[in-house]
Order: sequence, then C-alpha cells, then structure tokens
Amino acid sequence: MKKTLTVLIAAGTLLGAAACTATPQMTSEETCARIKTITSSPTSSSDKFGMTRLANQIRPIEAKASEELQAPLQSILDYLDEAAKKDTDSAKLEELKAEYTAAGQKFSQTCGAAQ
Repeated sequence: MKKTLTVLIAAGTLLGAAACTATPQMTSEETCARIKTITSSPTSSSDKFGMTRLANQIRPIEAKASEELQAPLQSILDYLDEAAKKDTDSAKLEELKAEYTAAGQKFSQTCGAAQ
C-alpha cells in the first residue's frame, strides 16, 4: 500500500512539474496558421459578443506567438477589448484604431510572406 501511494505521489509530482514548464514559442508561420484558422471561422463577427469571443481565442496564441507577432497581436487584443466594452471610450478606441490598423498590416505582411 505504501509503495502504491509513493508511486502515485511521485507520478503526481512529475506531472505537476511537467505542467509548469514553459511552452515553446511558436514560429511566425505557426502563429499565422493559428490566427488564420480563428479569423476564418464563421463565428467571427463584428458585434461586441463576436469581438469578445475573437479576443479570447487570440489570447492563448498571443502568449506563445513568435516575437515578431506578439506586439501586433497585443495591439489587436487591446482594440478588441476596448471595442467590446459596454461603455466604449470613443477617444481611446480611436487612438487604438491606428495601432490596430498597423498591427493588421504587419500581420498581413508577415503571414503573406510565410506562405
């Protein structure tokens, strides 16, 4: 009984340690493929619910995205978060729109070249 318990504790510790290790960063090509999958889905819409859903789908990708695409994805997330708010600050949204547009261009350049 003690041996079984010891084995289970050791296995749990190993699994816990494995879960805490950093996940590898994706390449630009992998990042582009994941983002294109999300943005091409029919559930992506321009209403507040759709923007929230899109932002929530991008977040885990942004965390592991290539260094080249992390900043543009963060700009896109900032814009989507502000646009999805119940009481949107139009001045802040307008300010974020320029960064959002630049991020979209960077994404298009990088992902267009990655194909």
